[in-house]
Amino acid sequence: MSRKIAFQGELGAFSHATAVALFPDDQPVPCVTFEQTIGAVQSGDADYAVVPVENSLYGRITDIHHILPESGLYIIGEHYLPVRMNLLGVPGATLSDIEAVQSLSVALGQCRKFIAKHKLRTINSVDTAGSAREVAEKGDRTIAAIASRFAAETYGLDVIAENIEDAAHNTTRFLIMAREPITPKPNGTRIKTTFVFRVRNVPAALYKAMGGFATNSVNMTKLESYMVGGSFTATQFYADIEGHPDDHNVKLALEELGFFSDHFKLLGIYPVADSAP
Repeated sequence: MSRKIAFQGELGAFSHATAVALFPDDQPVPCVTFEQTIGAVQSGDADYAVVPVENSLYGRITDIHHILPESGLYIIGEHYLPVRMNLLGVPGATLSDIEAVQSLSVALGQCRKFIAKHKLRTINSVDTAGSAREVAEKGDRTIAAIASRFAAETYGLDVIAENIEDAAHNTTRFLIMAREPITPKPNGTRIKTTFVFRVRNVPAALYKAMGGFATNSVNMTKLESYMVGGSFTATQFYADIEGHPDDHNVKLALEELGFFSDHFKLLGIYPVADSAP
């Protein structure tokens, strides 16, 4: 029996392409919002969710960082997708015809230089593939979409300009979420551990909390802060480290973190993706 893989966006979206790359024999389940994507796994309507968390050009996907810690789901893997943005128009349209471009705000943000060079008006949409579908439905030669070649093939559009992203390193990192953790053993392979924490309200708490990772030679590859519950004084930190919690040096670092934090939640222990930069 094939599993169901939830992703945010319509068929043809970059998240759909990632779901197919990771689970080629399973059934993709498109969802309108990130909340619905996570909710599909929470309710059992999907087995896994594939969600983007950051892009090398645009930065972090803010909505996901707020949703994941409270989702009750676990990170069981990651995937890096090289993103190639394309300008898609109705059949026969040329670049000189295009006056406006429609896409997800993240995608528009990744193509600022191209948009500015050609003085295109931008139209924010829910996702890239949905923009391609709407452009195909409207049949307006003056409006194009920014999306993948996959979307062009799905909705019968022409690729007017390819690889229009601002930088060739444009890459999106995705996480695979599940209801139950799948924890690899500390067997010498590269492992990443993700968690959230809040420091105690004492002087230099964050500095002291981070000291344990430095003194125990634990590499912290990501540290993000964001407001909790709308309070300017409550800050939660989202962190990725290299290593397994059972590794001796990681265990010592996390113990020291515990002295200076009043909240800690493990989100996942999973293998580092082969294509990780």
